Amino acid sequence: MITCYVRYEIDPSKIVDFENYAKLWIPLVEKFGGVHHGYFLPHESANDLAVTLFSFPSMADYETYRIDSMKDDDCKAAYELAEKSNCIRRYDRQFLRPVLRP
Repeated sequence: MITCYVRYEIDPSKIVDFENYAKLWIPLVEKFGGVHHGYFLPHESANDLAVTLFSFPSMADYETYRIDSMKDDDCKAAYELAEKSNCIRRYDRQFLRPVLRP
């Protein structure tokens, strides 16, 4: 299993737009075979930080998701929401592997 960790720098004045964007992506990741672990928005921390975690069985499965999502109308709509609202200033993506209970 591979888990994708994404750290977002968001516009604090557009947190509602980002939350709407996040709510669109959770079922989309699952539609393409991933397991979404949720988005995490600012609470008592920096007001421009948000993160998400989602997993795929392998890096190859993640790459298939990336390719297929770029052709999907619902995914395109989610990207457009972020672009039009400018709720995301930047993001960094990292890939992690879990250490699970034996």
